[in-house]
Amino acid sequence: MSFKPNEAEEEYFARKEFEKKRKIAEERMKAISAKEKEELKRVHFMHCPRCGMELIEIKYKEVEIDECPGCKGFWLDAGELEKMASDKDKAGFLPNVLKIFK
Repeated sequence: MSFKPNEAEEEYFARKEFEKKRKIAEERMKAISAKEKEELKRVHFMHCPRCGMELIEIKYKEVEIDECPGCKGFWLDAGELEKMASDKDKAGFLPNVLKIFK
């Protein structure tokens, strides 16, 4: 017999996993010097985190979305996902995903 977690359980475990990974990332960032951070920003700014291609900005619902012409991925800056989740979509998929990252 297989056990399938309900939506609340899936959200709980996804949030716990995110919190764990965020804590590890924060510890790494604390260990990096300001000079190293500036160098990383210079090298990676507006480049796809997957394939390294230069990103193209497109405007959608007053949000600037970064699109990769190489792998066709879309990237959002902090707060942009929340802006895209309109009041009409409060009960949909997007707001439920957003709860994990809060």
